[in-house]
Amino acid sequence: MSTDWRVARRDAIRSLIERADPEIVEEAKWRKASNPDGVPTFSLSGLICTLETYKDKVKVTFHKGSSLTDADGLFDPASTGVRRVIDLYEDDELDEDAFVALIREAVELNRATR
Repeated sequence: MSTDWRVARRDAIRSLIERADPEIVEEAKWRKASNPDGVPTFSLSGLICTLETYKDKVKVTFHKGSSLTDADGLFDPASTGVRRVIDLYEDDELDEDAFVALIREAVELNRATR
């Protein structure tokens, strides 16, 4: 993939995740022929989220999103079920402090349910 807004956005999200808790581990999972690099996953006491790049957006999927409060309304309202997503398009702004708080809440949930 060439360097474009999606790469910069993905890198910025990685930095926010690290800011939330430097002990969070990133791994690439689910490698296949159509996606040889795999899907970046972030874990601490269990899976927190995945970070995927699509043609028109960057998607952060929270594994236990329905159990998070999302007080700042970051999740896509159309995402339902256990997993919840944040879809970020090129001109979208992300409330960085709210995102970091959401990551921290997910970590605490993982620790509480272990």
